[in-house]
Amino acid sequence: MQNAEAALKAAKSAGERYLHHRVEMKSELARRVGMEHRLRTALDQGQFLLYYQPKVNVRNGNVASVEALLRWQDPEEGLISPGEFLPLLESGGLMPATTAWVLRQAAADCRDWRRKGLPPIRVAVNISPPELRRRNIAREILGVVGNLAGDSDWGIDVEITEGALSGDSSSCVHALRLLRAAGIGIAIDDFGAGFSSLGRLAELPIDTLKIDRMFTCRLPADRSSCTLVSTIIALAHAFDMTTVAEGVETQAQLEHLLREGCDESQGYLHSRPLPRAEFENWLLRASTAAPGVSDLGRERKS
Repeated sequence: MQNAEAALKAAKSAGERYLHHRVEMKSELARRVGMEHRLRTALDQGQFLLYYQPKVNVRNGNVASVEALLRWQDPEEGLISPGEFLPLLESGGLMPATTAWVLRQAAADCRDWRRKGLPPIRVAVNISPPELRRRNIAREILGVVGNLAGDSDWGIDVEITEGALSGDSSSCVHALRLLRAAGIGIAIDDFGAGFSSLGRLAELPIDTLKIDRMFTCRLPADRSSCTLVSTIIALAHAFDMTTVAEGVETQAQLEHLLREGCDESQGYLHSRPLPRAEFENWLLRASTAAPGVSDLGRERKS
């Protein structure tokens, strides 16, 4: 029965009608079950961490904002990729408590940076579609953010995926409107990878479109990607939205984005996601360096 269950899970993940069992399937199932069990105590035992990755103004090199990214320091396997444990959090019903912790921690870090006199910065937190559909989610977010919601320089913003706005999204749109009215910025993450209705884009309470890394990584060599990126930038600006290119890793990509009029850039060219203490040091160095656009990437990687 265990072997059959392992083969069934592998078949579903691969989109196959059936798969023959292999020994490694059972070991992978055992690993997954073990991770699910450990995740149930991870929050109480303080094993979750927030890493921060900056978004940089393409024109002047200033730090525009930062994205908070969840990490899990597993006592058995060390630092585990979000792609592995986030689906387990959702399937295990652990996402509401985890999202609440991420919001509290991001807000606490933001307030602490303000007390320390660090350069003003806004922190973006990812909210999954199931979380955004929960009743009273806007009230819960505003309760955690508190007085940060009324500060234009400091504060918490929200990033959602296109999937949150598919189907009957009236409750999601209502929540987003409440958040935006309170001063929280709203961004659509990985834009272009889903199937958003362009006709609805102008009606939605959205401030920022984040261009998916699957397009950015092909710049500037791939003609189709260049066309898509240029189109997204023009579309966003037509609706008075900001554009952020994700996954920027080379100077050539950055310079192409500058020519196309992209507003902000996020990726390893500037900085990998950093633990809080390392990000504080990075932010202080970045605020005093004031690089030009031509050496923006090299300065941020040092």
